[in-house]
Amino acid sequence: MTRSEAPNGRTGRPPVTSRAQILAAARRILERDGWEKLTARRLAGELGIGTTTLYHHIRDREDLLVQLINELAEPTLRLDLPADPRERVIAAATSIHDSLAAVPWAPEILTTDGFLGRLGEPALRLVEAIVSGALDCGCTPEQAVAVFRSVWYYTVGEILVRVHSAGRPAAQPPGDGFFGPDVDTSRLPHLSALAERWEELAARDTFAEALEAFVDGLLGRAARSG
Repeated sequence: MTRSEAPNGRTGRPPVTSRAQILAAARRILERDGWEKLTARRLAGELGIGTTTLYHHIRDREDLLVQLINELAEPTLRLDLPADPRERVIAAATSIHDSLAAVPWAPEILTTDGFLGRLGEPALRLVEAIVSGALDCGCTPEQAVAVFRSVWYYTVGEILVRVHSAGRPAAQPPGDGFFGPDVDTSRLPHLSALAERWEELAARDTFAEALEAFVDGLLGRAARSG
């Protein structure tokens, strides 16, 4: 670190910084300001180091956030999975869902392909369980990867919808603007009949039963095509 890089006008040797210290400081920023405010510059300032020093420990902001996800979510991952391959797929997906749901900003980071290489071993073991379960159910390697990707998209999407819906005002009853002013409700008889119950029905937690139906459909289709 040069004198111009030293934070707060300090000179001399930079402080020794460990991965644990970096993640602890990142968690403080997350808890205080939210994950959107967690930047390399802000983290370096929190630690009293230069950004150059910080990049000896992390590749970029996304790498930092994935490391945080590993630290926060991994302790709650269920790794004692059933031997039955179908049940193993469902249990692994449920474990991923429940752990990520406890870190509500995590799906925002894990919404692009290519993140698997940055996950820790416990999370990768669950991915392995889904792929191996699909293979043991008769899927080809290509189908097994497609099963994982489809289950992953459903899982992350469900969490994102829940997180983004939390705290938003509920939909208005039909007579007070549930439908737009230009909508001809006579052409939407089923939606009109359900409108008053829509909020109640949409709030139900259907992840588990929908996941089972989804997995059965994916595995069944793979078996038929095989």
